[in-house]
Amino acid sequence: MKSTRPRLERAVLVGVELKRRRGLWGLEESLTELAELARSARAIVVATVTQRMDRPTQTYLGKGKLEELKGLLYAKRASTVICDDELTPTQQRNLEKELGGAKVIDRTALILDVFAQRARTKDGRLQVELAQHEYLLPRLAGQWTHLERLGGGIGTRGPGETQIETDRRLVRQRIQKLKRDLEDVRRHRARYRARRIEMEVPVVSLVGYTNAGKSSLLNRLTNADVMAENLLFSTLDPITRRIKTPAGRDVLLTDTVGFIQKLPTAVVAAFRATLEEVQESTLVLHVLDIAHPNAAQMAAVVEGILKDLGIADKPRLVALNKADLLDENVDAETLSRALQLADGELGGVFTSAETGTGLDTLLREIDDALSAEDEDRELTAVLDGTYGPRRI
Repeated sequence: MKSTRPRLERAVLVGVELKRRRGLWGLEESLTELAELARSARAIVVATVTQRMDRPTQTYLGKGKLEELKGLLYAKRASTVICDDELTPTQQRNLEKELGGAKVIDRTALILDVFAQRARTKDGRLQVELAQHEYLLPRLAGQWTHLERLGGGIGTRGPGETQIETDRRLVRQRIQKLKRDLEDVRRHRARYRARRIEMEVPVVSLVGYTNAGKSSLLNRLTNADVMAENLLFSTLDPITRRIKTPAGRDVLLTDTVGFIQKLPTAVVAAFRATLEEVQESTLVLHVLDIAHPNAAQMAAVVEGILKDLGIADKPRLVALNKADLLDENVDAETLSRALQLADGELGGVFTSAETGTGLDTLLREIDDALSAEDEDRELTAVLDGTYGPRRI
């Protein structure tokens, strides 16, 4: 019997490190994460090509590495190249030409492809489609015929499969329509937040690097059944659940989309409606996979994105999650760096969504943090003359 399952694409990963732009993430670490993304998109990684260079080239790689890549594509019977950076339209066209028609996608297209798989609500699908169209618009020259010839696959799910014949004018029209629809989503969520404010129920937003265990932590704290898998971006759509703290306070916990290094600007812009949930929350709970070898880098990425969103100064706690795995994976230096980078205004708590370790302490810390917010708000109200009875 012939299998009806889609054929897995065989892919070669390509990473470049510019000597003058070295960041917190090493090239090998970044490519390890890229391989996880590729597997999430149902690709088989068959080889990796790396290069360190002084300046970027119009083909992403130098001539020698291009020849190496061509040989690997042939030897490994691979049809797809995945680059670890966002390529310029020129780089992508030149690289495809040099490789004789192999499909070339970059990190941004791969992330958007995984998002397209994970989006389950109308709001989530709208946000993903907008991000994909914004990304594809400057790449339309030659892109549609290329996608048509390859017949879909990773990097082409969503609008890429249904609008191959669409020209720039129609894509721009679609972008405007999606933006209007998402503006309706923002207004709806704003009304919902206004009702929550009237009810005087504080909101705690869970943020963190993808696969840090936010959904598992939410499930453990609320006895819910939110999908929690060992996958990148297993949760894309915001989910809110109500809990009661040890002090008897009603609190809303909101799980949000996970962050990742090199997060595409198109994603941040398209997911503005979702990220506003974090901006308007009472308290931010940063969930950090403290057992991951790159915990320090992950903490820095999340802190940087919070700063970009203008909420770095919002009160927050840090849940140092997966503490049950600490002895297996993390050395003392990495742990120290992670603790320093993730040191929120109110401190951190070691937790394990798997075993339940530290969850009672975490709930007490949430209580204390919200009580401190009550006091700050009341003091501000007294100073500006608007103080009145209000209970959270």
